[in-house]
Amino acid sequence: MKHLFIINPTAGKGNTSKIIPVIRKIFDNREDEYIIELTEYEGHATEIVKSYVNKDKYRVYSVGGDGTLNEVLNGIVNSNSSLAVIPSGTGNDFIKSITEDYKAEDIILRTIEGQEELIDLATVNGRFFINIASVGFDAEVVYNTIKFKKLPLIKGKFAYILGILATLFTYRSRNLSIEVDNKNINVKATLLAVANGKCYGGGMLVAPKAKVNDGMFEVCIVKHLPKLKIAGLFPLLIRGEHESMDVVSMLKGKLVKVVSDKDIAINIDGEVDKVKEACFEIIPNKIEIVMPKKI
Repeated sequence: MKHLFIINPTAGKGNTSKIIPVIRKIFDNREDEYIIELTEYEGHATEIVKSYVNKDKYRVYSVGGDGTLNEVLNGIVNSNSSLAVIPSGTGNDFIKSITEDYKAEDIILRTIEGQEELIDLATVNGRFFINIASVGFDAEVVYNTIKFKKLPLIKGKFAYILGILATLFTYRSRNLSIEVDNKNINVKATLLAVANGKCYGGGMLVAPKAKVNDGMFEVCIVKHLPKLKIAGLFPLLIRGEHESMDVVSMLKGKLVKVVSDKDIAINIDGEVDKVKEACFEIIPNKIEIVMPKKI
């Protein structure tokens, strides 16, 4: 087996560099071929991965956060290579959908010794994603959070909290036309999350019932909330208890279409853009993911 490690040296405040000697030590006593590549700019991971998987079959390891994972994913799609996840960013959300032991010190070795399983892949407006895409307040939070993460001494959930507070001052709910399979919903919404995985935003459990291999999205719709009540939503999201709120609807579907009356932020596995329309589609059993070896 050939192992390709794609390492984002800026992820996790630069802590990913500590992983390189661990990888080298593990492979000292192995005959498998391994390659380590470091990314240098946004989109570089996708370019590197494509240059390898277009020529041969690899197990490709994303070493970084969820943004790095999305880039690696978009390089692997439609190849015969598999995807492995070494969480070393600040959020590390997707890994929580495939193992409960993601914080263990031996996650690198357990992943190298793991086995491939087919899981679902998702697309939005032609871009592939594996975890969660969303529009609305939370996407604006991610946009602001990215700015806070670049500041020294601000990490993980603290950066998300600051992102939430900053967004509270500027965000306005949007009128959305939503179609989930054959069900049409017109709503003034605070946020909409289309989930393949369980959590995002540094640990918010927005779709606790989501499964990465059931061929369905979990769709979370939060109707308009006054600003003073938005702050009360996020503690419930972190615990996965938001479905108890009257303004929250949870749906299942394979195809989700959204049209906004104005430009709205869209968060795709931690990458943010602005759109007026979005089309989300699930592709069952499309990509091989490495499930870490159980302890």
